[in-house]
Amino acid sequence: MTLSARTILHAPISDETALGDFVERCLRHGVSLVAIVGPDSERLEELVNDLVVGDGSDPEGFLCTTSHPNEPLDEVVNFARAWEAERAGGVEEVRL
Repeated sequence: MTLSARTILHAPISDETALGDFVERCLRHGVSLVAIVGPDSERLEELVNDLVVGDGSDPEGFLCTTSHPNEPLDEVVNFARAWEAERAGGVEEVRL
């Protein structure tokens, strides 16, 4: 499954063990933004950032993350659409 360059991750997630695979897919598919929306989004943003950085051995591993715990979904979608607006493709929503 290919991911959009601008991806919204819905929080909370039902399976935190799936987060590592999700982050690897994001890096592999060139995702530039993961906007995390909903309760617990701030904690999930930290977990995603920790997974991206890992042991620091991969200088190519970069992914911008944002958390939106109290924002309506439509505002987060608009934010994600505006992110690197020159890039082709839409915004994808993911639930784990």
